Amino acid sequence: QVQLVESGGGLVQAGGSLRLSCAASGSIFRINDMGWYRQAPGKQRDLVATIANGGTTNSADSVKGRFIISRDNAKNTVYLQMNSLKPEDTAVYYCNANGLGYAPSGLVIFDSWGQGTQVTVSS
Repeated sequence: QVQLVESGGGLVQAGGSLRLSCAASGSIFRINDMGWYRQAPGKQRDLVATIANGGTTNSADSVKGRFIISRDNAKNTVYLQMNSLKPEDTAVYYCNANGLGYAPSGLVIFDSWGQGTQVTVSS
């Protein structure tokens, strides 16, 4: 089983910055993709940014040029540097990771989510 723990959320004024972190732990053989998603009240969960094991990134148009995703494979950790924050960035941010984990039967696929961290941007 693979667990994800997020940190770094909080309250910030528009134009400010926050850095989110998400550390994966457990029976990990290999993590493929890691990413961040967000869900505002009354809305669906949307992709913010993802990063593959080799470093290839993908991000939503709404955050391009403002948010930077990175990862430290040695620490099984993904980061999201959020700059020039806007009130519309307010949401619960969730970390996601998928890959292969150890099980008694051998290697199994995992797709895990963190518990979420609140980001609130005031105008």
